[in-house]
Amino acid sequence: MTTTSPSLAPARAGGPTGFPAGTVEPGYLLTEALGSDPASVLAGISDEDRGYWDRARVFVQEEVLPVIDGYWERGEYPLHLLRRLGELDLLRDGVPVEGFAPMSSMAAGLVNMEISRGDGSVATMIAVQGGLALRSVAECGSPEQKERWLPAIANGTEYAAFALTEPTHGSDSVALETTATRTDGGFLLNGEKKWIGNGSVGGVSIVWARGDDGRVHGYLVPQDSPATPPPKSKASWPSAPSGRRTSGWRTSSSRKGMSCPAHAASRTPPGSCWRPGWAWPGPPSGMPPPATKRPSSMPSSASSSAGPWPLPRSSRNGWPGCSASLATMQLMVVQMTRLDEAGTLTPEQASLAKYTCTRTARGIASNARDLLGGNGILLENRVARHLADIEAIHTYEGTETMQALIIGRGITGTSAFA
Repeated sequence: MTTTSPSLAPARAGGPTGFPAGTVEPGYLLTEALGSDPASVLAGISDEDRGYWDRARVFVQEEVLPVIDGYWERGEYPLHLLRRLGELDLLRDGVPVEGFAPMSSMAAGLVNMEISRGDGSVATMIAVQGGLALRSVAECGSPEQKERWLPAIANGTEYAAFALTEPTHGSDSVALETTATRTDGGFLLNGEKKWIGNGSVGGVSIVWARGDDGRVHGYLVPQDSPATPPPKSKASWPSAPSGRRTSGWRTSSSRKGMSCPAHAASRTPPGSCWRPGWAWPGPPSGMPPPATKRPSSMPSSASSSAGPWPLPRSSRNGWPGCSASLATMQLMVVQMTRLDEAGTLTPEQASLAKYTCTRTARGIASNARDLLGGNGILLENRVARHLADIEAIHTYEGTETMQALIIGRGITGTSAFA
């Protein structure tokens, strides 16, 4: 999709009459779908992939943006949007499910990027329900588990959670301590899990635990056992519940085929690299026209197309720097997506993409916040919210340090994991 230049919004009404010209603050419009693509990286996508992208864009504009502010401020989960994602076939994150139209990794990435532009919490629905839970069942589940759960999770008629992280081991599946003991008719799971996406909304949890054989398996556990309510004070994704569960879960599900969380999770980094792609949609409408020459006095942050004149390397701190960083991210993530579609993406390459894209997105969002001056911290202008959401992307599915260790292992051949 080609880049669309934003139009200037009319000046915000209000203020005493007779204000001197140029002193009425413009209104910022930061919800446009600009489709920024400075290097035309996405110009050659297929019609099928574009169809998914367009459907996601309409959903964001017509169903997410009109309501999400209230949910965000109250820290409430808009479950009706999860169901709508299922109805629109935007929930699968590229996982093939019988009876559903093909969805390429490229289409899944574009959907992730577009939904994230609308709201990070809503994008997390795709990451958890599709990228983690649905993929776990699709790639590791038994035929019976697939028949029971895949269509329901993909349609959004059943809610699915992913429980891997533990308080003392993070998402390290090798060191996890939760155990699963065989009982009459099923298993008893003992341990503690935290940061369980979708972990407090009912449905089913994919819980990873160590079985009697000492190996890690996945267990489909009904979410009807006691759970600690999700935290209410999150700065990132406040509308996405992150549950916590303790010992004593029972399940009658078989562990057949649910053998290793790393296999399911290793396919998710391309999605986490696409999600920061909304970090800079372009200069917001309502900004003053770019200055054509250096003014005699210090301008506001927005009045130079290259950013604040007094800053060194101003082109790196202004809109041109944001555009260059965005193109860098897009080039990398499109290449990694192509490798993923070919089945040749390595863990080191996936980690390199996540490491690069989330670091770059943090810089873009920080610059955008700075370029808006004090208006950049106002929640109504959305930039500070996006900046906070990027912090969560930077951490989940493996922190920056974990990604760096994986990359280093690939370069040196030596593992530095403790």
